[in-house]
Amino acid sequence: MRIVALIPARYDATRFPGKLMAKLGAKSVVLRTYESVVKAALFSEVYVVTDSDIIFNEIVDNGGQAIKSIKEHECGSDRIAEAAEGIDADIIVNVQGDEPFTKKAPLIKLLEVFDGPDAKNIDLASLMQVMTKVNQIEDPNYVKVVVDEDNNALFFSRSPIPYPRNKDAQNKYFEHIGVYAFRKQALLDFYNTPMTILEDTEKIECLRYLETGKRIKMVVTEYMGIEIDTPEDLEHAKTFIEED
Repeated sequence: MRIVALIPARYDATRFPGKLMAKLGAKSVVLRTYESVVKAALFSEVYVVTDSDIIFNEIVDNGGQAIKSIKEHECGSDRIAEAAEGIDADIIVNVQGDEPFTKKAPLIKLLEVFDGPDAKNIDLASLMQVMTKVNQIEDPNYVKVVVDEDNNALFFSRSPIPYPRNKDAQNKYFEHIGVYAFRKQALLDFYNTPMTILEDTEKIECLRYLETGKRIKMVVTEYMGIEIDTPEDLEHAKTFIEED
Protein backbone atom coordinates (compact mmCIF):
# COMPACT_ATOMS: atom_id res chain seq x y z
CA MET A 1 0.00 0.00 0.00
CA ARG A 2 1.12 3.52 -0.76
CA ILE A 3 0.53 5.64 2.35
CA VAL A 4 0.71 9.44 2.32
CA ALA A 5 0.37 11.80 5.30
CA LEU A 6 -1.47 15.12 4.90
CA ILE A 7 -1.46 17.74 7.64
CA PRO A 8 -4.33 20.25 7.38
CA ALA A 9 -3.17 23.63 8.63
CA ARG A 10 -5.63 26.52 8.83
CA TYR A 11 -4.16 29.83 9.93
CA ASP A 12 -7.24 31.52 11.40
CA ALA A 13 -8.18 29.08 14.17
CA THR A 14 -11.28 30.27 16.04
CA ARG A 15 -10.06 29.81 19.61
CA PHE A 16 -6.39 30.69 19.04
CA PRO A 17 -5.79 32.56 15.76
CA GLY A 18 -2.32 32.05 14.33
CA LYS A 19 -1.59 29.22 16.77
CA LEU A 20 0.21 27.08 14.18
CA MET A 21 2.83 29.79 13.72
CA ALA A 22 3.27 30.30 17.48
CA LYS A 23 6.76 29.46 18.67
CA LEU A 24 7.28 26.24 20.56
CA GLY A 25 10.90 26.54 21.54
CA ALA A 26 12.88 27.59 18.46
CA LYS A 27 10.30 26.29 15.94
CA SER A 28 6.67 26.95 15.07
CA VAL A 29 3.94 24.52 16.13
CA VAL A 30 3.19 23.52 12.53
CA LEU A 31 6.85 22.93 11.67
CA ARG A 32 7.28 20.72 14.74
CA THR A 33 4.18 18.75 13.72
CA TYR A 34 5.48 18.29 10.18
CA GLU A 35 8.90 17.16 11.39
CA SER A 36 7.42 14.69 13.89
CA VAL A 37 5.33 13.07 11.15
CA VAL A 38 8.32 12.85 8.80
CA LYS A 39 10.42 11.40 11.63
CA ALA A 40 7.93 8.53 12.01
CA ALA A 41 9.24 7.22 8.64
CA LEU A 42 5.94 5.50 7.81
CA PHE A 43 4.90 7.48 4.75
CA SER A 44 5.83 7.72 1.08
CA GLU A 45 5.21 11.48 1.25
CA VAL A 46 4.28 14.05 3.89
CA TYR A 47 2.59 17.36 3.00
CA VAL A 48 1.15 20.28 4.92
CA VAL A 49 -2.09 21.41 3.27
CA THR A 50 -2.92 25.02 4.07
CA ASP A 51 -4.94 28.10 3.13
CA SER A 52 -2.13 30.36 4.29
CA ASP A 53 0.89 31.74 2.45
CA ILE A 54 2.54 32.23 5.83
CA ILE A 55 2.24 28.53 6.75
CA PHE A 56 3.07 27.39 3.20
CA ASN A 57 6.29 29.40 3.24
CA GLU A 58 7.15 28.25 6.78
CA ILE A 59 7.18 24.63 5.64
CA VAL A 60 8.80 25.11 2.23
CA ASP A 61 11.47 27.49 3.52
CA ASN A 62 12.47 24.82 6.06
CA GLY A 63 12.86 22.12 3.42
CA GLY A 64 9.40 20.57 3.73
CA GLN A 65 6.54 19.92 1.31
CA ALA A 66 3.32 21.94 1.30
CA ILE A 67 0.20 22.25 -0.84
CA LYS A 68 -1.87 25.44 -1.05
CA SER A 69 -5.63 24.94 -0.88
CA ILE A 70 -7.58 26.26 -3.85
CA LYS A 71 -11.00 26.49 -2.17
CA GLU A 72 -12.21 27.59 1.24
CA HIS A 73 -12.97 24.68 3.58
CA GLU A 74 -14.85 24.32 6.86
CA CYS A 75 -13.06 21.20 8.09
CA GLY A 76 -9.72 19.44 7.80
CA SER A 77 -11.08 16.43 5.91
CA ASP A 78 -12.41 18.65 3.13
CA ARG A 79 -9.08 20.46 2.95
CA ILE A 80 -6.98 17.32 2.60
CA ALA A 81 -9.51 15.68 0.27
CA GLU A 82 -9.05 18.49 -2.23
CA ALA A 83 -5.30 17.85 -2.14
CA ALA A 84 -5.70 14.05 -2.16
CA GLU A 85 -7.50 14.08 -5.51
CA GLY A 86 -4.19 14.59 -7.27
CA ILE A 87 -2.04 12.32 -5.07
CA ASP A 88 -1.17 8.69 -5.77
CA ALA A 89 -2.10 6.90 -2.53
CA ASP A 90 -4.10 3.98 -1.19
CA ILE A 91 -4.28 5.29 2.37
CA ILE A 92 -4.30 8.95 3.42
CA VAL A 93 -3.31 9.70 7.01
CA ASN A 94 -4.51 12.97 8.52
CA VAL A 95 -2.51 14.41 11.42
CA GLN A 96 -3.78 17.73 12.74
CA GLY A 97 -1.39 20.67 12.40
CA ASP A 98 -1.61 21.43 16.12
CA GLU A 99 -0.24 18.02 17.22
CA PRO A 100 3.50 18.78 17.54
CA PHE A 101 4.22 15.69 19.67
CA THR A 102 2.84 13.10 17.26
CA LYS A 103 4.45 9.72 17.96
CA LYS A 104 5.22 6.74 15.73
CA ALA A 105 3.64 3.99 17.85
CA PRO A 106 0.01 5.24 17.65
CA LEU A 107 0.39 5.74 13.89
CA ILE A 108 1.57 2.14 13.49
CA LYS A 109 -1.47 0.89 15.44
CA LEU A 110 -3.72 3.00 13.23
CA LEU A 111 -2.29 1.61 10.01
CA GLU A 112 -2.46 -1.99 11.27
CA VAL A 113 -6.25 -1.75 10.95
CA PHE A 114 -5.86 -2.07 7.18
CA ASP A 115 -4.04 -5.39 7.58
CA GLY A 116 -6.52 -6.79 10.09
CA PRO A 117 -9.12 -9.56 9.65
CA ASP A 118 -11.96 -7.11 8.88
CA ALA A 119 -9.84 -4.67 6.87
CA LYS A 120 -12.01 -4.93 3.76
CA ASN A 121 -14.97 -3.55 5.74
CA ILE A 122 -13.12 -0.54 7.14
CA ASP A 123 -13.38 2.83 5.38
CA LEU A 124 -11.29 4.78 7.87
CA ALA A 125 -9.66 4.45 11.27
CA SER A 126 -9.01 6.90 14.07
CA LEU A 127 -7.57 7.03 17.59
CA MET A 128 -9.21 7.26 20.99
CA GLN A 129 -7.99 7.27 24.56
CA VAL A 130 -9.67 6.58 27.90
CA MET A 131 -10.87 9.66 29.77
CA THR A 132 -10.78 9.71 33.57
CA LYS A 133 -11.17 13.38 34.51
CA VAL A 134 -14.77 14.44 35.04
CA ASN A 135 -14.10 18.04 34.01
CA GLN A 136 -12.78 16.84 30.64
CA ILE A 137 -15.68 14.41 30.11
CA GLU A 138 -18.09 17.30 30.64
CA ASP A 139 -16.07 19.78 28.55
CA PRO A 140 -17.49 20.26 25.01
CA ASN A 141 -14.00 20.98 23.71
CA TYR A 142 -13.22 17.27 24.22
CA VAL A 143 -14.99 15.14 21.60
CA LYS A 144 -16.26 11.84 22.99
CA VAL A 145 -16.85 8.63 21.02
CA VAL A 146 -18.87 5.51 21.82
CA VAL A 147 -18.05 2.22 20.12
CA ASP A 148 -19.47 -1.27 19.68
CA GLU A 149 -17.84 -4.49 20.90
CA ASP A 150 -15.45 -4.47 17.94
CA ASN A 151 -14.44 -0.83 18.47
CA ASN A 152 -16.43 0.43 15.49
CA ALA A 153 -17.62 3.99 16.11
CA LEU A 154 -21.32 4.38 16.92
CA PHE A 155 -21.45 8.11 17.62
CA PHE A 156 -19.32 11.15 18.36
CA SER A 157 -20.44 14.02 20.58
CA ARG A 158 -19.26 17.02 22.54
CA SER A 159 -21.68 15.96 25.28
CA PRO A 160 -20.80 13.25 27.84
CA ILE A 161 -21.91 10.07 26.07
CA PRO A 162 -23.27 7.74 27.17
CA TYR A 163 -25.27 9.66 29.78
CA PRO A 164 -24.53 8.03 33.18
CA ARG A 165 -28.08 7.41 34.39
CA ASN A 166 -26.82 4.25 36.08
CA LYS A 167 -23.95 5.52 38.22
CA ASP A 168 -22.85 1.95 39.00
CA ALA A 169 -22.33 0.89 35.38
CA GLN A 170 -18.69 0.19 34.56
CA ASN A 171 -18.62 2.50 31.56
CA LYS A 172 -15.46 3.91 30.01
CA TYR A 173 -15.44 7.31 28.37
CA PHE A 174 -13.24 7.71 25.32
CA GLU A 175 -11.82 10.91 23.90
CA HIS A 176 -11.57 11.04 20.14
CA ILE A 177 -8.09 12.06 19.00
CA GLY A 178 -8.12 13.77 15.61
CA VAL A 179 -5.65 11.51 13.83
CA TYR A 180 -7.18 9.52 10.95
CA ALA A 181 -6.26 6.97 8.29
CA PHE A 182 -8.65 6.97 5.31
CA ARG A 183 -9.00 4.80 2.29
CA LYS A 184 -8.60 7.40 -0.43
CA GLN A 185 -12.03 6.70 -1.92
CA ALA A 186 -13.75 7.15 1.45
CA LEU A 187 -12.10 10.54 1.79
CA LEU A 188 -13.18 11.58 -1.71
CA ASP A 189 -16.73 10.36 -1.04
CA PHE A 190 -16.77 12.56 2.07
CA TYR A 191 -15.57 15.54 0.03
CA ASN A 192 -18.31 15.08 -2.55
CA THR A 193 -21.09 14.84 0.06
CA PRO A 194 -22.68 18.01 1.52
CA MET A 195 -22.38 18.65 5.24
CA THR A 196 -24.89 16.49 7.11
CA ILE A 197 -27.30 17.63 9.82
CA LEU A 198 -25.57 15.86 12.72
CA GLU A 199 -22.18 17.13 11.60
CA ASP A 200 -23.55 20.66 11.37
CA THR A 201 -25.19 20.38 14.79
CA GLU A 202 -22.17 19.06 16.70
CA LYS A 203 -19.49 20.51 14.40
CA ILE A 204 -17.77 17.11 14.31
CA GLU A 205 -16.77 16.00 10.82
CA CYS A 206 -16.69 12.27 11.69
CA LEU A 207 -20.47 12.33 11.89
CA ARG A 208 -20.66 12.89 8.13
CA TYR A 209 -18.92 9.56 7.62
CA LEU A 210 -21.32 7.77 9.98
CA GLU A 211 -24.39 9.42 8.49
CA THR A 212 -23.37 8.28 5.02
CA GLY A 213 -22.74 4.69 6.06
CA LYS A 214 -18.95 4.61 6.37
CA ARG A 215 -17.34 2.22 8.86
CA ILE A 216 -14.93 3.85 11.30
CA LYS A 217 -12.61 1.57 13.29
CA MET A 218 -11.42 3.17 16.52
CA VAL A 219 -8.02 2.25 17.95
CA VAL A 220 -7.28 2.61 21.66
CA THR A 221 -4.03 4.33 22.43
CA GLU A 222 -2.25 5.90 25.37
CA TYR A 223 -1.35 8.77 23.09
CA MET A 224 -0.90 11.56 25.62
CA GLY A 225 0.28 14.30 23.29
CA ILE A 226 -0.62 17.95 23.67
CA GLU A 227 -3.04 19.46 21.18
CA ILE A 228 -2.48 23.22 20.92
CA ASP A 229 -6.00 24.67 21.16
CA THR A 230 -5.39 27.60 23.51
CA PRO A 231 -2.54 29.86 24.69
CA GLU A 232 -2.56 27.81 27.91
CA ASP A 233 -1.93 24.63 25.89
CA LEU A 234 1.04 26.33 24.25
CA GLU A 235 2.55 27.26 27.60
CA HIS A 236 2.07 23.70 28.84
CA ALA A 237 3.71 22.38 25.67
CA LYS A 238 6.73 24.63 26.22
CA THR A 239 7.20 23.03 29.64
CA PHE A 240 6.91 19.58 28.05
CA ILE A 241 9.72 20.42 25.61
CA GLU A 242 11.96 21.61 28.43
CA GLU A 243 11.40 18.33 30.27
CA ASP A 244 11.86 16.12 27.18
